[in-house]
Amino acid sequence: MTVPPVSSAHLRRPARSLLAAALGAVTGIALLVPGGPAAADTVPPAPTAAPGVTDLRADINALLRDPLLEGATSGLVVRSLTEGDVLYRREPGTPLIPASNAKLLASAAALDVLGAGHRFVTTVDGTAAPRDGVVHGDLYLVGTGDPTMTAERYDRLAADVAASGVTAVTGDLLADDTWFDDERLGAGWHPADEPYYYAAQISALTVAANDDYDTGVVEVTVTPGRRAGDRVRVGLTPATDYVTVVNRARTVRPADARGVSITRAPGGNTITVSGTLPAGGAAQSDLRTVHEPTDFAAHVFADALAEHGVSVGGRIGRGTRPAGAVRLARTESATLAEILVPAMKLSNNGHAEMLIKAIGQEVSGEGSWRTGLAEVEAALDRFGVGTRGLELRDGSGLDRANRIPARLVADLLEAAREQPWSAEWENALPVAGAADRMVGGTLTNRMRGTAAAGNVRAKTGSLTGVSSLSGYVTGADGERLVFAILNNGYSGSPPRPVQDAIAVRLAEFSRTTPTPGVPRVPAAGVVPLRAAETGRAGEAGELECTWARAC
Repeated sequence: MTVPPVSSAHLRRPARSLLAAALGAVTGIALLVPGGPAAADTVPPAPTAAPGVTDLRADINALLRDPLLEGATSGLVVRSLTEGDVLYRREPGTPLIPASNAKLLASAAALDVLGAGHRFVTTVDGTAAPRDGVVHGDLYLVGTGDPTMTAERYDRLAADVAASGVTAVTGDLLADDTWFDDERLGAGWHPADEPYYYAAQISALTVAANDDYDTGVVEVTVTPGRRAGDRVRVGLTPATDYVTVVNRARTVRPADARGVSITRAPGGNTITVSGTLPAGGAAQSDLRTVHEPTDFAAHVFADALAEHGVSVGGRIGRGTRPAGAVRLARTESATLAEILVPAMKLSNNGHAEMLIKAIGQEVSGEGSWRTGLAEVEAALDRFGVGTRGLELRDGSGLDRANRIPARLVADLLEAAREQPWSAEWENALPVAGAADRMVGGTLTNRMRGTAAAGNVRAKTGSLTGVSSLSGYVTGADGERLVFAILNNGYSGSPPRPVQDAIAVRLAEFSRTTPTPGVPRVPAAGVVPLRAAETGRAGEAGELECTWARAC
């Protein structure tokens, strides 16, 4: 495709060496943003500004005219922490859908309310102390919203029960999840998303299925046979009889293979695998949510008790730990600061929602979205961040009714620097171009080979027609900047290349020296973006790294 120039003035400037080598072509179709580039809330190039500032503003205006943003509304704020001035703004007060930029608010409020050193506790209690190894009564598994309770940790908890001398329970094994309310799904979440792990049900007792701590899900692994006609094997991790598999998949000749589908109907725990896989092909795996993760956790724990020689005479169910119950075992999570690393780097939706409910429980004694979200706004007030234009419906950003102005995001990024947990919060943000997933996260394959690599720390966000990138960057002269970019309403591919080009431009920013050359939008295959953007229901092609399993 032939790309028109942005302006003749920019074309007369010499080519930029670093960016020209790493990035693709500039485009020049006008951005259809209310008010346009010269609107009252946009900072235009000003003759009285320092040369580098004037140049920066002109370059960002040029980047925002990229066709990827045609028809979009963009909120953008760039502010200097070093000098205290606004370097650029466009639509700063317009409430926009933030997608996962909402996690910035949820995580900051959690650090403020719970504290960076907060640990989530899971306990096992009996209605009475064991006598001769027998608990005469019920056993209670009690959760407080630990998003890192893996099957291995439930196994260790069961081992601790056995080590306390317990060999049998005459009554029931009852799961107590009353730390949170029983509202499992966000009110605005699309029903079609329910089987997919980015929309897992929220509970104070859950199971994390893997080292990424994806909660409320099972991993389904489908393995074809060696020859056409051989049986297809389906495995679950964690495996319990709480989830049933219906296997309708077939092994066929490679030329006849059409792939498999893995479905779970809402309201139940029957997972159906159907379709065809090529003989001798590789195993395939995916995550599917479970219905009622509390009960799933109880079954995982019951199996672990049995493995350690503890028998339960009654049923597996739910109940509230009674006053006077006797503690038999206890496990603590890592600190909140440590948990935020996978939560923010990999943009884990379930973690964000569990934090919201934990905040509500801490402040009001009710672990709900209603109480937790109210406390997020209260925390912003304590930080001195104005909440005008803010509408929060969840903590993860999955609800499309969320609205956050770019100004508020930038204000939070600035205000967080004055908080005692600032270093832990910033450490949890993805780092551009960092190869380690637990460093780079959703930015692992973005902005590599540019001045932004290893420099930009920012939170991403992705929904259909919504993309965001907000965080910190250091300019060429050591000036510390915050930026917030929220793009809504584009109709084509996500404008991540434009966001990346803006972030690179900020990393090259100098007040005294204009950056030569035209800023360029990354070309596919030059600056590596994440290779696979495979979608889920309602979010096709635009899921974040943790959703698409592609980092």
